[in-house]
Amino acid sequence: MKKFEGFQKGVDLGGWLSQGSYDREHLDTFISEKDIEVIAGWGCDHVRLPVDYNIFETDEGVLKNDGFELIDKAMEWCGKYDLNILIDVHKVYGYSFYSGDGEEGFFESEQLQERFYKLWMRIAERYGKYPETIAFELLNEVNDKELSDKWNRIAHKAIELIRPIAPKTKIVLGSYWNNSIDALHDLEMPFDENIVYNFHCYDPFMFTHQGAYWVDEMPHDFRIDYPGDIKDYRESAKATGLTRIQDYMDVPDSGFDASYFEKRFAYGLKVCEERDVAMYCGEYGVIDKADPEQILKWYKDINSVFVKYGIGRAAWNYKEKDFGLSDERMKGVIDELVKYL
Repeated sequence: MKKFEGFQKGVDLGGWLSQGSYDREHLDTFISEKDIEVIAGWGCDHVRLPVDYNIFETDEGVLKNDGFELIDKAMEWCGKYDLNILIDVHKVYGYSFYSGDGEEGFFESEQLQERFYKLWMRIAERYGKYPETIAFELLNEVNDKELSDKWNRIAHKAIELIRPIAPKTKIVLGSYWNNSIDALHDLEMPFDENIVYNFHCYDPFMFTHQGAYWVDEMPHDFRIDYPGDIKDYRESAKATGLTRIQDYMDVPDSGFDASYFEKRFAYGLKVCEERDVAMYCGEYGVIDKADPEQILKWYKDINSVFVKYGIGRAAWNYKEKDFGLSDERMKGVIDELVKYL
């Protein structure tokens, strides 16, 4: 299968230019050159850099250069330590994967879509000249299946506008259900040879999101083991109402191991092979409420399948955001775990 060269092993920098404070002190201090040095020391070849529209423009659409200055800084640091960058637009005016952000109207408004296109043209004009080291991800996690046709149309138009400016830059696309691997088949056929299909993986969800306060049906005190007993997963999913995400009835009684991820990825791999596109997992990780030793086991299993099929990936998240790999709690396992990013 085609590989996303230069983007095989990475981590997300969530919480810096996205999903965090937009005040200058935070933007200037949350990530430093030292952090980039650490990530390079983990053997990574890239970072996925989530960015929100707020660092490029005001709510009224007035342009500002703060965002570009910060990306330039990241580019300088990453260049020093031989890391590539995937610029991921995580939130646009009118849409965010997280409903709590209060962004609405993007998929219904041509005016907001034009604003999106202009943002991407500005990004392309500035960074499209570095196709070997910088890639673009148009939008993070479209939620609803009903938006599929609209998203395909918007993404196609954005690529048409980007290509005259950045003809060789890799452009990463995810589908609905929050970049579900099961939805890749509904993406439009690749625009050209420089398209990459993206998915996110937080399976088994009950382990990776145990006790997650932002998941409606998830009890805050819920805990479960990995690999654990599959009967516990099935019973807990039914008891909590989380069967809407996965009921685990398709998982064999032997439970979770590397073969689980191989089966989980099989259909997505088939789609990518048939369309001759590289495959990328832009987010995968485990919440900080899980036991670090069990987190390590999970990373070993999922990584073996990434490596077997040449799937590029970026682990969520380098620091904080409830998934931080560099956080204090992970010190006992991080030296071993980074072998399996």
